[in-house]
Amino acid sequence: MSDFTEEDSNNKPSTKFNPFMPLYFALVLAAGVGIGYYFTFNANSSYQNAGYHNKLNNSKINNLLDYIELQYVDTVNREQLENKTILSMLKSLDPHSDFIPASDFSSVNEPLEGNFDGIGIEFNIINDTIRVINPIIGGPSEKIGIKAGDKIVKVNGKNMAGIGIKNKQVFDKLRGKSGTEVTVSVLRTSNKKPFDFSIVRGKIPIYSIDVAYMVKPDIGLIKISRFATTTYDEYLDAFNNLSKKGMKKLILDLRGNGGGFLKTAVDLADEFLMNGLQIVYTEGRTHPKKIYNATTKGGFEKNDLVVLIDEGSASASEIVAGALQDNDRATIIGRRSFGKGLVQDQVDLADGSAVRLTIARYYTPTGRCIQKPYDKSLDAYYNEEYERYESGELYNADSIKVDKSKKYHTPSGKIVYGGGGIVPDIFVSLDTLKYNPSVNRLYFSGALNSFAFEYTDRNREVLLKNYKTANNFITNYKVSENETKALGDYLIFKKVNSITIKGNEKGYEQILKALIGRNLFDKDAYYPIMNQNDNAILMAIEVLR
Repeated sequence: MSDFTEEDSNNKPSTKFNPFMPLYFALVLAAGVGIGYYFTFNANSSYQNAGYHNKLNNSKINNLLDYIELQYVDTVNREQLENKTILSMLKSLDPHSDFIPASDFSSVNEPLEGNFDGIGIEFNIINDTIRVINPIIGGPSEKIGIKAGDKIVKVNGKNMAGIGIKNKQVFDKLRGKSGTEVTVSVLRTSNKKPFDFSIVRGKIPIYSIDVAYMVKPDIGLIKISRFATTTYDEYLDAFNNLSKKGMKKLILDLRGNGGGFLKTAVDLADEFLMNGLQIVYTEGRTHPKKIYNATTKGGFEKNDLVVLIDEGSASASEIVAGALQDNDRATIIGRRSFGKGLVQDQVDLADGSAVRLTIARYYTPTGRCIQKPYDKSLDAYYNEEYERYESGELYNADSIKVDKSKKYHTPSGKIVYGGGGIVPDIFVSLDTLKYNPSVNRLYFSGALNSFAFEYTDRNREVLLKNYKTANNFITNYKVSENETKALGDYLIFKKVNSITIKGNEKGYEQILKALIGRNLFDKDAYYPIMNQNDNAILMAIEVLR
């Protein structure tokens, strides 16, 4: 067997119930990677070698499929029926055992492998046209001259504008094997007619660290979105860069991080724990207890540390948070984490599909398993997060439900609980008053994002002349009456009559500035601006000081 690995189910924790979720979504990349990442593992073919495949062929399930295929009143697609049967069987075991059809295998693996094959652009569809938000640095598009603001109107001679284009169609056209070529016709503001680029596709990195920057002269922040094969190396690069800028204390932001590889979580936790301290252990019916301890490596073992978590932090995120909490190493701030303590292994099947089977549970250093109950239906399991919202848990620490029969003590005597996620040391409620309702509606309508992009595109040269770096933009740019008037005119032109903005609404200037900054300097401007009034980060700064 290969080492155990950690995954986030296709039915990953959802935040759709939350009308006050952060007003930002990562734009999809041209290889087909969107904001919903489904995590998977290293291949393992030992079961096929052991003869399990032959046993399956002789099973009553296979005989039943033969009977249905021969006798059913209508024609059936056997492959689809097999896939549904396998998926149903796995989901009857637990919520995180899963089946990956061959058609989905690549897109499921890409986020954790840390790269994809494509042309290397970040894009959005604005006014039924593909608009380049940013070419990925070092990617094929950036090297050949594609620029932010470019409109892709044709791909291989086929019209892609004004046809109701969807993200999947863009992915299908622009992604492909490295070394293959695609021709895109680009319309640029400075040119009246489109011109063609022939782009040779290549390997494009998918970064798992959203941003790393200094929030105060001695305090750094690193936000990790998932635990991929490249995450540890990304962390070391970010850590070294912040250390050169004077970082002495760290905020590790794991909010919304749905998990990833167990090994990556162990490597990251090792950076903060002294040699010999336990990080996690795994154990299953046929898998003996395996303990993961910290080693002599680690560049931040004694400095002050805060970890941010919320209801979207799952699996590998909980391993890191649990290890640091149980060893009294960090202050955990936020809201109770998702509660996934099951470990999956992956078996690749002959047709290119794969099975992910739960083979063990993981336990934090105090011995607690933080897996929440799944003895009811799948719907009940995933609706538990909505129940937290309904019960008031997201707003009041006293509403957090803990299983007092699963009480554990850290070395310092602090009480922690198993059986349902990591309960933070310091609770920070969901902020429902962060933005004016009109600003929320404007953002979620897509109009504010579209306006910010088009405004930036029209004024890009002037803005970049006045603000040469992200830090310069963050410090000096102010949203003026000109931008507010331009937005009002834009809403009239787009016939968005239900929303009016005067310019003094709570959060309006911050969001618009962040969106403009993102179109100029990507995440290096966006996150620092949006985080300026983030209550969890403000609490972390207070604790570290």
